Formats: sequence, structure tokens, C-alpha cells
Amino acid sequence: MSLIRALSKDLEARSDDSLRALFAARPDLISPTVPDFSALAARASARVSVQRALERLNRPQMQVLETLHLCTNTDTEHSASAAGLRKMISGATLAAVERILATLQELALVHRASPPHGTPSSAARQRFYLPVGCLKDVVGLYPAGLGRSYTELVRLQPAFAQRAVQLVSELHRSGVAIHDATTPMEAALALQHWTSSPEALQEILAGAPERTTALLARFRNWAMGAVPQAQRKASITTEGSDVGPVDWLLARGLLVPLDAAHVELPHSVGVSLRGGAIINDFTLSPPIPELGRTTALLRRNAAMSAISETLRLVGELLHAVREQPLATLRSGGVGVREMRRLADELRVDQARVGLLLELCGLAGLIRLDVDSSSWVQPPQLEWLVLPRQEQWLWLVNAWLASERVPSLVGQPVNGAQGAGGHRTASGSTIVALSAEPQRPDAPVIRKRILEILHQLTTEAAAPDGTAPVLDAAAVLQRAEWAQPRMARRFSSLIRGVLAEAELLGLVGSGALSQLGSAFAEDRPDAALDILGEHLPAALNHVLLQADLTAVAPGYLAPELTEKLLVMADAEGQGPATIYRFSDNSIRRALDAGYDAAGLLDFLREHSATAVPQPLEYLVEDTASRHARLRVGAAASFIQSDDESALAELLSGPKAARLGLVRIAPTVVIATAPPREAAQVLRSLGLSPTVEGTEDPAVRLRKTPAAQESLRPVYTAPRTAPAAEDVDAQLAVLRHAAPAVGRHAHGGQAPSGDQSGEAATQLGLEALQRAIRLKQRISMNVVDSLGNANLEIVVPLSVSGGRVRVFDPAKETERVLSIHRIIDIEAAEELHQ
Repeated sequence: MSLIRALSKDLEARSDDSLRALFAARPDLISPTVPDFSALAARASARVSVQRALERLNRPQMQVLETLHLCTNTDTEHSASAAGLRKMISGATLAAVERILATLQELALVHRASPPHGTPSSAARQRFYLPVGCLKDVVGLYPAGLGRSYTELVRLQPAFAQRAVQLVSELHRSGVAIHDATTPMEAALALQHWTSSPEALQEILAGAPERTTALLARFRNWAMGAVPQAQRKASITTEGSDVGPVDWLLARGLLVPLDAAHVELPHSVGVSLRGGAIINDFTLSPPIPELGRTTALLRRNAAMSAISETLRLVGELLHAVREQPLATLRSGGVGVREMRRLADELRVDQARVGLLLELCGLAGLIRLDVDSSSWVQPPQLEWLVLPRQEQWLWLVNAWLASERVPSLVGQPVNGAQGAGGHRTASGSTIVALSAEPQRPDAPVIRKRILEILHQLTTEAAAPDGTAPVLDAAAVLQRAEWAQPRMARRFSSLIRGVLAEAELLGLVGSGALSQLGSAFAEDRPDAALDILGEHLPAALNHVLLQADLTAVAPGYLAPELTEKLLVMADAEGQGPATIYRFSDNSIRRALDAGYDAAGLLDFLREHSATAVPQPLEYLVEDTASRHARLRVGAAASFIQSDDESALAELLSGPKAARLGLVRIAPTVVIATAPPREAAQVLRSLGLSPTVEGTEDPAVRLRKTPAAQESLRPVYTAPRTAPAAEDVDAQLAVLRHAAPAVGRHAHGGQAPSGDQSGEAATQLGLEALQRAIRLKQRISMNVVDSLGNANLEIVVPLSVSGGRVRVFDPAKETERVLSIHRIIDIEAAEELHQ
């Protein structure tokens, strides 16, 4: 029977509660809604859906599933029971295996099946299972880290097939207890039988050279290895005491060369090395890492300090961008020159600047202006006027929701898998605010890392209130147990995510802070309350010194920092920043609209000490020399010898919209262009003359619309569909007509028997099964005129929506489009 049909029957027999649990664990099965159980089974058997489901399994669940895969054959419907699997899983109990198989069945990754032929009646009462059909493609070439069988290697490796017969004959002639062979398949079976038990392998290895056992130990967890000139070494008969372990193993077929540089450990050899078991490291308990400890006070202080410093640096960065927008490279991102400038202005290294730029970019605090190709600060940015707690929450929400990974900035492009993977025009490293730090799975991985940190912290809780110090190795060890299929993605991001979390105060002194725990449990309001309780209040005063400096005794309020940066140059790092006054800095403040009195009043208001006399002299002296030359904007001028007429014009309300300013007794300038100014003057009864030429077009500047709040709101990645969606899907399934196909063993049902999704999957399943079994199939093929023709062929391969078949009657090969095939059956089954 088709595996999809068997799974469909299994799903249809389930209760609504069981289906709800399935949809909660695999929400993609009902997105979009499926019309019937056949379509549901087809989608549950699809490669992409199964791959997503496997990413959520922990290590013992994956080990049981891979063992089931290796102990069954979906083509011949050879199933396996929990008792049979337990024999191949060292350290497992029957109850544990049965419990895991039940879980896998609930997830629709396995389904109940009939016992294999010849099963004793006493064992036939056990529950037997088969995995979904696409599991072999999803698990990969080496399930459980074991290699392929000798028979499969002979079939797929022509060079080894040619060598296998000679190899076995040479071993047989030398007195080795192995059956002689005359064909490659006989040689494969002989090698398989020769290495089929741990005792037999130990006897073989008794005469091996030194270091052979150590070499084989490297293959315990993975079947393939790199060996230079593997094929050349395999072709040499090696005898003698000076033979190396690789040559010795290749000469006896215990390693099989794949190409010039790689070898594979065959399945039977790998199982024998593991003591006859497929899995020899089974455990239901996750590993417990050895962790250091830190005090709760140190953790909290470190987290609060990191938050205060990040908010200060973000504020200074926004000020720097507002004063001078960041130019972009032609290929995108911010170049080295701009990074150096920002590093000098912020007094930090370029690595920190890259993180801050990415953080500001993903939070929307800076945006790319397409007209100038520069990064600028959005107008009327709400973040600048928020309390510090809400500023922090803004950044954390944006970070959690963003698909960008700030820590990838500065890393080699080729080493950042999934974040670019190719060299850019700007160089071989990832630049800030470019396209390369994009990672679609970043939100899920961040959230999962926070959950693992919280789990480890809870498990290692101590009565004395100390917190465990968690490094990347400890988190990765737990991640590899909890989700082994995602281990590579975790390993590529985990160090960067921890560094970013420390920057935001979610980790302090190497331990998960209370703020991080709150976000791991999806309690952002609790995090905000904790921050409001422990984050030191921002200061609103400085200490003015006689050496023309102002010392910040702590973290200053953002508004005070913003104004100090206008009138002084910042020096140093951390909370005790020094602001140095100079001629240039005072002149900068005067250009920004301050005057001497205003500057001194501001300093007196925000200084805990009196304004030193040298600073007062500096301000007054610079102001006295300021504005002797003035630069302004004017679109037109109005000149008249009648001074009284100009005075009357300036005092009149009707000409106010012209923006008139008198710069001489007989000259007035206007912000309006000449033609517009002339029209206004004519409406007042005057007769102006327009000198020169001007574009008569009238340009109206649109009033910018009120800007909506850009404040990000983080929503944890949804792991289960909405309850109303599940209810709607259940209603569709329970009221759908029974999907009973016409063919008991065929693949694709006729039109009307199955939904389109199910029919396609059933057809592909039948084709792939026939290809593996080299089986003839009967199929109806529709030609270009819409006529259906029944054909009996042998499918050879299927890919890209096309199937290559061999027609025994015509002795020719053809390529057919799958969408033209409307019905498939195994031809052999038609005559049964």
C-alpha cells in the first residue's frame, strides 16, 4: 500500500484532540487549509514539511527515528517494532523506545504498519511502524552517522565495483575466511558478511598496523573522511610491516574510496565498531555543562552598565549622523572611512561601531535616503524624547524581531554562511548596513538561545542566589541535544547572539540577567518594570572645571548630552565622559543659534559648580568676534529710493508672507522669488519692475504628513496556529467526502478521487518507488490533443517536473512531463 494512503488512514482515525496536537506541533500542515485527509497526509509527507518537523526533534527522538529508518524498508513494507529497535539502541529501554515512537506517530512522522512476513505469532501482537516515505531524502546520506551498505556502494561507485571482485579474491587466496566472488554484488555480500559482527571485526583488526584503531575511532560519529590519493592507495596490494593504517584498511575493503580524496566507512563496519548497535550513546537526559558562578549583584550591575553605555553611544551616534549623514558604498553599506570617523567621534573601536550602526538600522533610528544615498536620522524621531527604559525596550524589540545579525559585521564574507556567501565589491568582509548580515532564521534562533539560557539558568539555580555563567560552548552543547538538526545554524550565530545580548543587558557578567529571563518567557512588561527599578536615573548636571572641561559624574539625560555635544567636544568613554570647550566648539554652538548669554545661562543651570572664569571669558570673547560676517538666504530683493515706502511695506501685514528683511536703508530682501514678490506688491497697489529672467514655474512645497510612530513591537515567533484556524480545518476534514482511491497499490489516483496536492504526491511516490525497485509501471499519458494513452514503461529518474522512462516494447528512452500523467500503477501488481 502507498505510504501516503496508509498515513491518511492513520490521520482519519485520530480524535480531534490528537489532530489539534499535530497542528500545534506542525502548523505548516494547515497553512493553507487542506481539503481532506489525503491532502493532509500528502503534505505531512512532503520533504519541506518533514524537514521542518525534524528540526524540532531532540537527540533521542532523532536517534530512534534514524534507527527505524535503517531497520525498515518502505519499498518492500518491511516494518520494525519497538522491541526490534531497542536491540539496536544501546542503553535504551523498551518503554523509552515505545514512548518516543508514540510521539513520532503523533507528529505524523511514522505510522502503524503490518508486521514483516515471517514474523512469529507471539511477536506479531507488537506494534510495528514505518517512517514517512521522504525520510531517506531528508535525513541525508549518512543516517545516524553510518555509511552505506556494501551492496549500495557497489551499485553507486563504479570504481569500487570493479575493484571489489579482485579485492575479495585476493583476501580469499591469502587465507582470510571470506567467500570468493565472481560478480561485484557477490563481492559486496561477501564483505558484508565478513564484517557483520563486532567479534568478526575484532578478529580482522588483530593483525592491523598501529594506529588503525585510533583511525577508525574518528569514524564513530561520521562515515566519510578525507584521505589524500584514496583511489590510488586502494589499487595497491599492501603487505608488510611498514604499511600504514589507511592503506591497510583500503586494501581489505574496510574503507571504500569515493574519489581522489575521500573514503567512506561501510555500514556493517560502522555498526560493528559500535558494538553491534546503531546508536551507542542514547540518553533521555540532556547533558549538564560545568558552569562557573557569579553573584546576582554583579550580574545586575553589569547588565545595567551595559544598557546605560549602549543608550549613551546610540544617542551620540544619532547626533553624529544628524550632523553629517553617512555616505554609502556603491555596493551598499558603510565603508571603512565612515567607520573610522564614527569610531573617532564615539571613542570606541570599529567593531563596536558596526554593532551600533546595525542596531540603529534595524531599529529604524537611521534610514537610507535614496536621493542622497546616505544614512540619515528620520525627522521628528520619537526615540529621542522617550524615557531611557522605553528607549531600551525599543532597541530590544527591534533586535528580537529583526532578520539582521549585527555581529556578522566585520566577519569574512565566505565564512558567514547564509549571510551572503560570496565576495562583495567592497572587500572580503561584511560591512555594516549592507545586505550580507541578513538571516531569515535570526529571530527564531535568538529566541531559542534565550530559552536555552533561561533553561540552563533555572536548572543551575543555587540557594545562595548566585547565577551560572553561560558561555557559547555550554549553550551549543544543550542546543545540539535539544535540536540536533539545527546545530550548524546555532553554531554559526551563537557567539554573536550572546555578544549582542550582552550589549543590550540581557546577559550580564556572562549570566542571563533578569531582563533576559523575562524576554525568554515573553514578559516584556516585567522586563520594563525591572529596568525601571534598577536602572540608575539619568543625571541632569555636570561639573565645570577651570581647565575648560565639564565632567559628567554619571550617565547624563539624553537632552543634556545632545546640547553638550553642540557646545563642547566629548572625550573618554563610559559614564564619566569629559566635555572640552574650545573656540571651535563655542563657535559651533553660536552657529546653532545660541548667544553668549544663553550659553552661560545653560551652563549655570546644569552645573553643580559655578561657571569658572576662564570658561566665561572664552564664551564672551568668542561671541564678541562671532557674526561680523553673516550669511543668509534670499530668493529676491526689493530696492527703492523712497525709504518711507519701504518702511511702510515692512510694517504692513499683507507683505508678511514674503519674509521681508531690511539690509540697507533702500534695500529689502525677500524669501519669495521675484515674480511672486512682484505679484504681491502689485496687489498692494505698487508698480514693481522685475529685473533679469526667471523660471516662471511656481514650486509648492508639500507640508510633510504627520509621521506615524516607528516604535517596533516584538511578537514571539508563533509556534502554533490560532485556535479558530484549527477549528475551521477540523470542520473541513470531518465534513469532507471519504477519499478512497481506485487503486490499492498505485500512486496517482484518477481525477476526482484525490485532491490535486495528494494526487501529485501519490504520483511522485509511485514513480520514486518504481525507480528504486527497477519496476515497470502502467500509466495513462495525455497527449497534446487531450487523448489518454495507456503505456507500460520502466521509470529511470525523475527531477524538475520531468520523468525519464524506458519503453520495453519500443526499446527507447523518452522524457515525459509529470503533469501529462494522470494515473500510475505498478504493472506487476496488475497481474496479481
